[in-house]
Amino acid sequence: MTNPFEDESGTYHVLINDEGQHSLWPTFIDVPKGWTIIHKSDTRAACLEFINKNWTDMRPNSLIESMKALSASDPQKEDQSQRTAEPGQAPAQEPKTIH
Repeated sequence: MTNPFEDESGTYHVLINDEGQHSLWPTFIDVPKGWTIIHKSDTRAACLEFINKNWTDMRPNSLIESMKALSASDPQKEDQSQRTAEPGQAPAQEPKTIH
């Protein structure tokens, strides 16, 4: 028997969990707890294409939200990132004071 997750002639669903992660899932296997079908009964190739088009950020949703909250609550980091040099440019320097 071939691996049911690699059967080119099999029928699959695409599942998603609360973290936004996607999974190719054979239709004859029960959907695991915590996962929901978002693309039903299709070829393996069509399901993989769906995943490639719709799951473009591999970070879990909780990490994305955490990073957004962190950047929103730390304006100093944003200020520092504005001083970061563009490729090919020298980094910005703090003004020097002469005493």
